[in-house]
Amino acid sequence: MSKLETNTIDTISGTNTLQVGDGNVATINLGKSGDTINIPSGATITNSGTANNFGGVNTPYFNVYRSSNQTGISDDTNTVAALDQEYYDSAGAYNTSNYRFTPQTAGKYFLWFCFRGASGDQALVAAYSNIRKNGSNIVGASSASSFEGTSTRYVQIEATTSVIATANGSSDYFDFSFTLDVASGSNFYLHKDGTNAGGYRIIE
Repeated sequence: MSKLETNTIDTISGTNTLQVGDGNVATINLGKSGDTINIPSGATITNSGTANNFGGVNTPYFNVYRSSNQTGISDDTNTVAALDQEYYDSAGAYNTSNYRFTPQTAGKYFLWFCFRGASGDQALVAAYSNIRKNGSNIVGASSASSFEGTSTRYVQIEATTSVIATANGSSDYFDFSFTLDVASGSNFYLHKDGTNAGGYRIIE
């Protein structure tokens, strides 16, 4: 194999297309590990073929839910949603035992939580939901509904509980909590239908 050392390759006068490689070429390598391939301002890259390994991916991502109604909760008490089943978990980053999502990659994450609170006694007076980071509520990631004076049987707090949060990788974790306030009785619970949470890393 021969080696060509030069500082500039250009087209000949009168032409405006520079062809690198021809019929005998299968792979063209530009640079080596540690090099920087610079595309200057004003230059354009045009792709008419197949682009592999360009851009980024929104991983890790996850989507989790309840397998059954969550009962045995206390009135007007912030409670972790025991989301024990997975639709998706691309990096095995969600723990179905402690109900925490621990990102394996640092970055910014879009997270959401929606839940359905229920009362067989039609006694719900308020409901709250939170997305938490390391056990503390994230500002702007809470939703609330109040029904005092008109107690209700069901409440659905949809994906309005959402936030973009920063994680540093394996030491930060997120979980999801809720509060159900009832006027009386003890027949209230987190309903499995309509309750789920999830998130994904945002490409930067």
